[in-house]
Amino acid sequence: MVEPLSPISDDRRRALALVPVSRETEERFAVYADLLARWQRIKNLVSPTTLPEVWTRHLADSAQIQPLMPSALRWADIGSGAGFPGLVVAILLAGRPGAHVDLVEANARKCAFLREAARACGAPATVHNGRIADVLPRLHSIDVLSARALAPLPDLLEMGKVLIDGGTGAVFLKSGAEVGDDPGLGPDYEVRTVPSVTSPDGRILVVRRAVLPKGPSHE
Repeated sequence: MVEPLSPISDDRRRALALVPVSRETEERFAVYADLLARWQRIKNLVSPTTLPEVWTRHLADSAQIQPLMPSALRWADIGSGAGFPGLVVAILLAGRPGAHVDLVEANARKCAFLREAARACGAPATVHNGRIADVLPRLHSIDVLSARALAPLPDLLEMGKVLIDGGTGAVFLKSGAEVGDDPGLGPDYEVRTVPSVTSPDGRILVVRRAVLPKGPSHE
């Protein structure tokens, strides 16, 4: 494991208080944060204003979703960008038999970062450089689909339709301003809304395709 270069900061302490993890996972997160800071100098991976709070704004914010699906081992993350939340989930799952996260990202340079970060952190992840519509149909036995700051909720459901309609659950990080008290998805979906532990305005939507009651038999 590569030794992290960054000292322990107040931001790191706050993040770990919000989302406690094992010492080994914390070390993997530190390697990730250090790589992100290095790559950020040549490739705009995240908003520069969030770097001083990378542990709370990105690592803890992403890590909080994995306990919502504690038994899920196979994840697919769309629009992965710098790896939030998908690579964070992969780090949390490191060492669990059968665990794997597919990271889908169209930007080739971001994919290069994701591959390097996954390798350095020992994360069980595969990076797919391609369009979501092309990659998702090739994935099988996915337990959870995840996305963060990618698109409006109706668009996310359309993007993930091929998996969600087959029984895959979905976890989307959204803002309260967007989803309000009722995401308004209608009877086709079962939705659980969870407040974010890192942002007063943040919401996490846990979505599944509803099992609609069958109509009367005409036999």
